[in-house]
Amino acid sequence: MDLNDADIPDPLTLLEDNPLVVTLTAPRRVEVLPQQRDSLPAGHVRLRTLYSGISAGTELTLYRGTNPHLERQWDASQRLFVDEAAANAYPNTAWGYSEVGEVSELGAGVDPELLGTTVWGLWGHRGDVVLPMEKLTGRLLPAGLDPLSGTFARVGAVALNAVLAADMHIGETVAIFGQGVLGLIATQLAVRSGAEVVAVDGIAARREQARTSGAALCLDPVADDVGARIKEITDGRGADVCIEISGSYRALHEAMRTCAAGGRVVAAGFYQGDGLGLRLGEEFHHNRVQLVSSQISSAPQGIAQRWSPERMHRTVIDLIAAGELDVLPLVSHVVPVRSAPDAYALLDADPAAALQVVLDFGTGGLRSVGTRHLDAVRTIADPPSIDTLRSVS
Repeated sequence: MDLNDADIPDPLTLLEDNPLVVTLTAPRRVEVLPQQRDSLPAGHVRLRTLYSGISAGTELTLYRGTNPHLERQWDASQRLFVDEAAANAYPNTAWGYSEVGEVSELGAGVDPELLGTTVWGLWGHRGDVVLPMEKLTGRLLPAGLDPLSGTFARVGAVALNAVLAADMHIGETVAIFGQGVLGLIATQLAVRSGAEVVAVDGIAARREQARTSGAALCLDPVADDVGARIKEITDGRGADVCIEISGSYRALHEAMRTCAAGGRVVAAGFYQGDGLGLRLGEEFHHNRVQLVSSQISSAPQGIAQRWSPERMHRTVIDLIAAGELDVLPLVSHVVPVRSAPDAYALLDADPAAALQVVLDFGTGGLRSVGTRHLDAVRTIADPPSIDTLRSVS
């Protein structure tokens, strides 16, 4: 039956009455389902989600069914994965960790000035969330900052953690393997730390974005012998430090091959399955390369007492607000939340077609960004097919 315009509810009213949650119901199967509203206790606030960023790394491992948490259980007491089937792997509503929302309702005892404020945080791809008031401490978005920027708090912290683990110094050569969202943020941070950055990625558009981000040299791992080229430009020494942030074992091997003798390789990607293409008996062994893992749950040993994950999150937001970290050009798609299945399918099937994809919970995809970034953000008005998503990238 066709509906007259008068019969179509206002989309904001529809979302307000029926918040949605993006649910992974099986590998490569995403559904957008109605979400049950939680009650609002005293000392809590209700947030209406505006934007939620999709992680093209960890979240895609869940989407593809390759994440180790789906097959084995993490025993926190032993800090070991144990060979037990994961409990209740599907449906999964716990994914998503780059959100921005507006305080829409206050519980008893909450400061009334919080109503209407914009908050960044980690609560998943859901349209409505109730949080204790304390969770908002230090998480109010700075005045005048585009709310879309707040979706970079977590992913930016992942990149910042890798840069901290690299322990780079002014004048050093740093090779960063992978120029997706994390790699491009790491490139900006490394440049601001005084390093000369060589950016490595197989996608031409990402290499061009890395140049814009300050990389001194951009290499294609398919066309270029990365290790030999970097040895050439460093008088045979190699990169002082390498950051591998794509999650590719072959890239991790090339990072070890590229690194100077006694240098450091930071493994910041989320590696899946067996290490095909990683040959530890070659440069890693003969050049005594130091391999360091970077994982967002804690900062590197030696600075973890001072650098909590929360400090990393806030540092990223502060850098964005100060204009020291430029993230909006990394947003390739702003997609209505109901089109989440197509967005994940696009990232899975054609990673070159998108960079940072953001789900829009607030306006159905109709938005504009500051004039400076209008060309960088593709706004989609109607729920698109995967072909439509590709066409705007």
